[in-house]
Amino acid sequence: MLLKILNCFFWIFFWNTYTDAAKYPVVLWHGMGDTCCFPFSLGSITNLLETELNNTYVKSLEIGGNIVTDYESGFFMHPNKQVEYVCQELAKDKKLSEGYNAIGFSQGGQFLRAVAQRCPQPPMKVLISLGGQHQGVFGLPKCPSLKLHTCEYIRRLLNYAAYEEWAQQVSVQATYWHDPFQEYKYKAHSTFLADINNEVFSNGLYVDNLKKLDKNGR
Repeated sequence: MLLKILNCFFWIFFWNTYTDAAKYPVVLWHGMGDTCCFPFSLGSITNLLETELNNTYVKSLEIGGNIVTDYESGFFMHPNKQVEYVCQELAKDKKLSEGYNAIGFSQGGQFLRAVAQRCPQPPMKVLISLGGQHQGVFGLPKCPSLKLHTCEYIRRLLNYAAYEEWAQQVSVQATYWHDPFQEYKYKAHSTFLADINNEVFSNGLYVDNLKKLDKNGR
């Protein structure tokens, strides 16, 4: 966790020094096994951003309206549903109407990229992805927030059934599982990553919306 905070602090320093970062609110999306608001995790990063960016409005995304649902969603709510939910939440927040900067942690990185591609309003100005798996994963990272046997079960599930329809619906990690030895299955059955990466067909709207991101952060 300390490494995550130090990494974030570096990006805040760089961002605030060389861009107009404080001009826009900031939206955060946490990674797997985390929530919006744990004081030892994104809660501390939220406070850090507010302090370093002169009390800029920071919205740390909470999926489902409470911390328990938010935590569970990182494993069990399909990313398409999460992205749709977030798009609605961002659109309702008047403080974001003029645009916002976004920081995604781990899987939150590719989820926020999907927001940029699918929901251009309100406009995302800058996207920083810290550890995002934009080409997917082939192997599950350590998940200390879960019991060891639960982690092992998820690993086995993904190894053998990631591209089964039921697995795509019940496991978030299955939707960005990218097996290089089963490229055809990945493209044919991935219900999230293959789509946002334009690997099934080329979605010109996704391309156009990504081009709207500010390249220099201003």
